[in-house]
Amino acid sequence: MLPFLKRKPRNDEKSREGEEQNFRQNLEQLAQRVNQVVSGLAAAGIESIVLNDEQLAQLLYNFYNPETIEREGAHLSGRTENGSGDVANIIAPAGIEVQSSHLKVGDKFAKALFFFSYPRYLSTGWFEPLINLPHLFDIAIFSDPIDTGTALKNLRKKAAQLESQISDQQEKGLVRDPLLETALRDVEGLRDTLQQAEEKLFSVGVYIVIYADNADDLSRLESRIISLMEAKLVYIKPALFEQLEGFSSILPLAQDKLNIHSPMNSGPLSSFFPFVSEDLTSDQGIMYGINRHNNGLVIFDRFSLENANQVVFAKSGSGKSYATKLEIIRSLMMDVENVIVIDPENEYQRLAEAFGGSIFNISLSSKEHINPFDIPVIPEGESPSDVLRSHIVNLAGLLKLMLGKVSPEEDALLDRAITETYASREIVPGEDFSGAQAPLLEDLETVLRNLEGGRAIAERLYKFTKGSFAGFVNQPTNIDIANRLIVFSIRDLEDELRPIAMFVILNFIWNLIRARLTRRLLIIDEAWWMMKNEDSATFLFGLVKRARKYYLGVSTITQDVEDFLRSPYGRPIITNSSLQLLLKQAPATIDIVAKAFDLTEAEKNLLLTADVGTGLFFAGRKHIAIQIVPSYFEDQLITTNPEQLLEERKK
Repeated sequence: MLPFLKRKPRNDEKSREGEEQNFRQNLEQLAQRVNQVVSGLAAAGIESIVLNDEQLAQLLYNFYNPETIEREGAHLSGRTENGSGDVANIIAPAGIEVQSSHLKVGDKFAKALFFFSYPRYLSTGWFEPLINLPHLFDIAIFSDPIDTGTALKNLRKKAAQLESQISDQQEKGLVRDPLLETALRDVEGLRDTLQQAEEKLFSVGVYIVIYADNADDLSRLESRIISLMEAKLVYIKPALFEQLEGFSSILPLAQDKLNIHSPMNSGPLSSFFPFVSEDLTSDQGIMYGINRHNNGLVIFDRFSLENANQVVFAKSGSGKSYATKLEIIRSLMMDVENVIVIDPENEYQRLAEAFGGSIFNISLSSKEHINPFDIPVIPEGESPSDVLRSHIVNLAGLLKLMLGKVSPEEDALLDRAITETYASREIVPGEDFSGAQAPLLEDLETVLRNLEGGRAIAERLYKFTKGSFAGFVNQPTNIDIANRLIVFSIRDLEDELRPIAMFVILNFIWNLIRARLTRRLLIIDEAWWMMKNEDSATFLFGLVKRARKYYLGVSTITQDVEDFLRSPYGRPIITNSSLQLLLKQAPATIDIVAKAFDLTEAEKNLLLTADVGTGLFFAGRKHIAIQIVPSYFEDQLITTNPEQLLEERKK
């Protein structure tokens, strides 16, 4: 037990028993209050931790020894169990020197200041500039509720005084005083809100203790803070001759030694609290950027969320691919084994080359081919028959995408033809087909020509087997993806073939992902191509929905938000993506985005006016304003800025 929770022994037995009982009652009351606070914070989406004795000792040590904050700090693990004397000596600073205008706590100079005057209106976030200062300081906020009945009596007296003063001036024929009239309106407005229980009144004390290495730095920091607050019509003074009381007031012991308070209703009081932004910093994961509200680092592991999927929505040139490439670099440095990218515009080639990755150019004339009829790998614990049937369903979806409009009769005929095509190679459900040779699209065409009613479908497939698109999907697979970074480029494909290529590649990747469980990222840039057709959109949604089971994180990136959300599968993909990044949006689509993500007016304006690489970042139930920040080395690897690239070539 910590020393300040110890009870002093008394000789009188009854007094001891009474004290023991009071102590237990106080502990029970404290436990109830702790549970109420934890529950209240949880309801607001804030996770809280009740400190144990050792953690509390560490907290107090940090307050009493501020110099430890600026270095690695001393950890008290195992040092608080040797008795109260040891704990007190460990927590205590080397010394506290008290002066009228400052303190010296250990090696640090310290000064306590208090807030004493505020403007009529306090806007949300006015406290942020102070909170975000890159200096060492502690802030304490005390708020004690004032009885509403007492407050109404005092306000009634104040209103009467003001009315009397105004009447007196009018009787004397003096020019009206706007200050008195404004004060009366404020008092009457506050009386109304208190009477209707819309507001409550509090007695509020705010104290700050600043630290520096010497007296000059301390004075400069004091001047900076005072100027910063005066610019917002908030006034601060040093606690002269009460420095020790000021320092004691900011300790985490809830003891207000200064007791310098101002009355304030709950509306303005809510603007005090620096909890205007979520904190997305954890001990594990990668850095996604900087929190624009508090300058904190946005660090976490996407695989720790409900699912590891992500959607990225932004207009062209706002930095969506740039942000994705940064995540790829940082993920490969951590424990992500594979990153697979579908690249419609060849934006990831330089990155892949720098990392020694594999780049496959999928086009009509390329040497790399994927056979959509490849026999799927059977995942451990799954039925070969079920896997084959699922593969046939996906293949039917691909063929409908290739053929265009398909009637129900043709759909049934396609399913039968695919099954017979596999059967011609002795690949049938219930049999061992592990060593069989996969058929090609031309084999399906042959089967269709021999089926009643299938000739018309075969003719429509002709351009993919022997016609102008013959080199695209009618070749055996010759791609090896044994690499940590794999990029499939489809830039050189005609627009009408891009959705087909994305479907073929995703189906190929999906079969391999299911074969072995490991952390992977799948990046689908310009995913709106797949949302234009119901069959490809269905396949993409199924992949996103099932990704978690196979330890896969799917990043769906698009600049055409309207097309993406017009699909019936657009919103379900967002719902199944715990991670969401919104960068600069166009005025034409901002309302659609705002409705999809339930944005406020302020957040809409932020996205409309955002600079490149800034926006909103959602992770589960939390979201913040983010700034994407690269290192110089990362920027050189991933930039597609023509100016930068030309400058680099000159070097």
